[in-house]
Amino acid sequence: MITFDSIRDISICQHRDGYRFSVDALLLFSFVNLQRVKEIIDLGAGSGIIGILLAKKYSESNVTLIELQESLAKLAETNITINRLQDRVKILKADVTDFLNIKEQMKKETALPCPPTKYDLVVSNPPFRKLKTGLLSCGDEKAIARHEIMLSLCELIRASTLFLKNHGRLCIIHLPERLSEITTFMREQGMEPRRLRFVHSNSYSEAKMVLIEAVKCGKPDLKVEKPFFIYNDDGSYTTEMGEIYDVS
Repeated sequence: MITFDSIRDISICQHRDGYRFSVDALLLFSFVNLQRVKEIIDLGAGSGIIGILLAKKYSESNVTLIELQESLAKLAETNITINRLQDRVKILKADVTDFLNIKEQMKKETALPCPPTKYDLVVSNPPFRKLKTGLLSCGDEKAIARHEIMLSLCELIRASTLFLKNHGRLCIIHLPERLSEITTFMREQGMEPRRLRFVHSNSYSEAKMVLIEAVKCGKPDLKVEKPFFIYNDDGSYTTEMGEIYDVS
């Protein structure tokens, strides 16, 4: 069954019992702070919410959504249409790891139509959990979206490097306990972490997520921004969280 949901100034169709976007997607969208961006790609786009929000935010941008799962890719295509963004947003059903072997892929008749090294911005809300950690979700949509079944963290960062122009940006959201691993992988691939922001449920809780921006071929110049709190102590949304939900 499909649900029809609205967030900010967009509408999103989702499977009621499949993978559904969460606050992670909104936090990542909000974290992107470039003044101007022309070419954007979302790796593991799901139903397309992050790319569609960014297309609205950057009205002169072109956005490519990459999604492996056919059910989610079809939803993303529908969401592009209902938000009237067909002229600037496209969905490509593909495995991100295929781009790691792009030379071999280009020799095939079914060569991937999306060339690397052209993007100003890569975004991704990737699977957080390694295999054999945590409980696997029921159904492929949730399991693949949350566990590194089809895409590992290292593969994601390697692919991001291929897609980005020099000095292009990668923005992701992930688990704080994997931060050391993430920054190591980034530097191994010629990406320099530039901004970090830790996300907390409230002012007395440990960080539950971390937002990371890295620059391809960038110089070491890391900025740790003030913490992001989702809830006030009384359980209501903080002003900053409320502003993310409300476009007005």
